[in-house]
Amino acid sequence: MSVWFVAAAAAAGWLSYRYAWWKPAVSYRHPRILMYHMIKTHTQGKFKGLRVSPEAFEKQIRYLSAGGWHFVTMSELVAHYNDLPEKTVAVTFDDGYEDNYTHALPILKKYGAKATLYVVVDRHDREWSSRRKAKNDSGELMREPKLSNEQIKEMIRSGVFEIGSHTLTHPNLPTLSKDEKYKEIVHSKAAIEEAFGITCNAFCYPFGLYDDEDVALVRQAGYTSATTTQAGIEDMTKADMYRLKRITVSGKDNFLAFVLKLRTGKRGVRK
Repeated sequence: MSVWFVAAAAAAGWLSYRYAWWKPAVSYRHPRILMYHMIKTHTQGKFKGLRVSPEAFEKQIRYLSAGGWHFVTMSELVAHYNDLPEKTVAVTFDDGYEDNYTHALPILKKYGAKATLYVVVDRHDREWSSRRKAKNDSGELMREPKLSNEQIKEMIRSGVFEIGSHTLTHPNLPTLSKDEKYKEIVHSKAAIEEAFGITCNAFCYPFGLYDDEDVALVRQAGYTSATTTQAGIEDMTKADMYRLKRITVSGKDNFLAFVLKLRTGKRGVRK
């Protein structure tokens, strides 16, 4: 057996594992919920996965639009879960970075798309990445420009964005007392509704971390849905509306990975 044959077989096996191109598509009757953070070119730092370049983002949204995907907000997704058209997609953004206004908004508007923004109420000059992993305390995310309230108001007026809550301060919810959780979950809803004159229906767990107590508080607060960071595609007729899976769109992904994630919810065998 030649060295070239062994090398080719190994490469083919690696590609098959990494991209799982052979996996069948999940039914397009089931909507896709996409998770983004920043729409910004990554130049340096730890968080390349959080930064999808504007060029890559436009290519993805153009692909969805040309492919006949139907864009909805999270509130629309939940309200009409039982009669959604095939190829429905909900685009979501976590945290509240300024590039969601400067880069994402014009692209979404160009293709007639909609999105849901999960905003941290107290987001300016705040470092939260270490609340998941202490080694991430670099201040990198704190230094990222965040949306102003005026920019968010313009995003709402555009008809493109729905605003959801990502808590007051982006904490690690399971580590908090019940009173602290209540403040983060319930007070953030009230703060968003007062600041923007809207009803805040959608919630997102910071870091995707939560426990049963958090889920109960989200439900009691009056939100109609809550998203996690668990990868996958939901059958909305059977889903728990307060533990919804999403498809992670990473700045580390190439376009093939994006297309395959739309098919199956994951890029490869494991993620």
